[in-house]
Parts: sequence; structure tokens; C-alpha cells
Amino acid sequence: MKIQGSGALVTGGASGLGAAAVRMLTAGGAQVVIADINEKAGNELVKELGPAATFVKTDVTVENDVQAAVRHAAARPGGLRIAVATAGIGVAEKLLGKNGPHDFQRFVRTLQINLMGTFDLARRAAEAMSMNEPDEDGGRGVIVFTASVAAFEGQIGQVAYSASKGGIVSMTLPLARELARSGIRVMTIAPGIFHTPLLGSLPEAALVSLAEQVPFPKRLGQPAEYASLVKQIIENNMLNGSVIRIDGAIRMAPK
Repeated sequence: MKIQGSGALVTGGASGLGAAAVRMLTAGGAQVVIADINEKAGNELVKELGPAATFVKTDVTVENDVQAAVRHAAARPGGLRIAVATAGIGVAEKLLGKNGPHDFQRFVRTLQINLMGTFDLARRAAEAMSMNEPDEDGGRGVIVFTASVAAFEGQIGQVAYSASKGGIVSMTLPLARELARSGIRVMTIAPGIFHTPLLGSLPEAALVSLAEQVPFPKRLGQPAEYASLVKQIIENNMLNGSVIRIDGAIRMAPK
């Protein structure tokens, strides 16, 4: 799948991993729709990148918002051939904490944003992509999900987050198998500890401690490194139906 001349949509694209993917895609010649709930950050990114990018305020838990963002992307030059799902939240709460059982609505909210929001993007994007003219390899689109190493080694207090990311991992292969007939690939990236706004509230000492847990390189991942993997997935048509860890060989301890 060629980036040059293709249309793309990135949920959670106003900051962090999503913004890095948006920058990579526009630099590669794509027309990109930034779908995010953060209107200020989204519009600032559009100012930075110019006419190749546009912003659509999107709450991924609202079906009409996701549908509108996909329709907007599909109507732009290049149609919709690339969809990247990065919208998500992190929750730290034990099942049995000092204040009692895990808050049920917080668990539900985490799944709504991380898992169901990803699923909704997939179904709407796949519908739009299925109408594209196939390229020389028969491809009509590629969808990239974002999970986490917490899907495999969830730590104590990550039950909601791990469940949401584990669901994304489990969706990858069945969707890739189903959408193969339409020439649409589905891949998932599982990042380790990356320097994103999710870690923004942590003190410097905590960030240093996290970096020390990475076997090599002993630092936090950079969003541009995530974006580089997205680029490889888009351009390499043999990457399909799999989950790729990008984590410096880290394996998370229980806590």
C-alpha cells in the first residue's frame, strides 16, 4: 500500500502516538484526517502540517462521530485507504482497593474508549475501504490497531486497561481473515513504555525508573519509532493478521 496519494484517518491523532503517525503520513504524501476529542490540540497540529491535514472532533465512543469522521476521510482526495487507531486511556485501579471493589463504570469506560472505539473505527473504515479500487496487489486498505504489552503482561492495577488491550489483540486475526476477501489488511502494534501524554503526569524520577526496566535500549520509546512501524506495516503487504511488539524486550513485572 502506497502512502503517497492515499487518504488516511487517525483516531487519537492530536497527540502522542497518533500525532506521530499523522506527521509520518503527511510527510509521506497522504491526506490525513485527525480524529480526536481534543479540539485545541487537533487544530494546532493542522496549523503545523498545513492543507494535507484536517481535523474532525471525534469521541470514539459515539457512533455518529466515528461515522462522520470516516465519511469525511473517504470524501477527501485519495479516499480512505489507511486507518490508524490510537485513541485510548489508561486506568490504574485494583480489583480490591482501599476504597472497595474496582469502580464498575470506570472499567466500562475503559473498554468503551480503548476496545469498542477501535472496533467501531474498524467496521466503518472497512466499509469505506471495501469500495476502493484495488491496487496492483489487490489491496483496498490497511487498518492498524494499537494495543499494549499490558495485553500480555498486565500489571496489578491494570485489569481494565489490560482487558481492553487484550481485546484488541484478539480481534486482529479474525478481522484480517474476514477482510482478506476485500483486500483489507489488519495489523496491531503493542507498544511497551513510550513517552506519551499518558505518562505526562509522572515525575522525572518515575520516568527514569521506567526506562531502567527496558533491557535495551534503556530509555522510553519515542512516538516517532511507533510511527516508523506504522509506515512499515502500510508499505509491506505481507504484514497482515499479526501483533508486533515494539518494547525494547521489556516483560512487565507484576507491579
